[in-house]
Amino acid sequence: MASLDSTGSSVSGRMRSGDLLHTGLVVALLLGVWSVGGLEVSTGKVSHLEAMNGSTVLLPCTYSSCIGIKNLYFNWQYNDNGTMLKLCEGVITIEGAEPRVSVEHERVEFVGSSKRNNISILLWNITFNDEGEYVCFARNPKEKNRNHSAVYTLIVVDQMKEVETTLTTIIVSVLGGVIGLSIFGMVVKALVVHFLLKDDEKNKECLVSSGNDNTENGLSGAKADTKGTPKA
Repeated sequence: MASLDSTGSSVSGRMRSGDLLHTGLVVALLLGVWSVGGLEVSTGKVSHLEAMNGSTVLLPCTYSSCIGIKNLYFNWQYNDNGTMLKLCEGVITIEGAEPRVSVEHERVEFVGSSKRNNISILLWNITFNDEGEYVCFARNPKEKNRNHSAVYTLIVVDQMKEVETTLTTIIVSVLGGVIGLSIFGMVVKALVVHFLLKDDEKNKECLVSSGNDNTENGLSGAKADTKGTPKA
């Protein structure tokens, strides 16, 4: 009986170990799906902008979620030397519904649309005081209030920098020279071939003409001279 109990305990232990392993795999898969489909916001491939003083700029931001949204909350804030100043905030109740937005800055205009997952804003008549970091934030209650944020940096200048064209000019000049030399080489080659063919035709004409002259002025007579003198 002791042997049976020992075997039974061993089998039971293996079953518990298998259950734990199975549970661990399920949890890992769920966490992987959660991380892949979770809420994300993005300010695009370029996270900064250089703009002239007095101009109007677009601060872009989009959100995405494979799981979907419900009562998605979002806002824009400006980092004023460590103090976060709220520019606007809004809620999108369900996918496709237009957001309810509250703007809290006189020079800010919301231009986004939930149909394009867009929560961008315009900042009018920027000044040097507007330079700095702007934070786009979103929170999705459907994902247990998962949240995410992205930073967009605005640089304000007096005038736009001139694009350095020296390297571009050099490259264009070199390419133009190479193309020009190639065309010149093709023209020279065509002329050489043309003159060679012309000379070849002249040589053929000379040979034909020379052969005809020899036949008329000597070759036929030479053949006649080889015959013997007729006997009387």
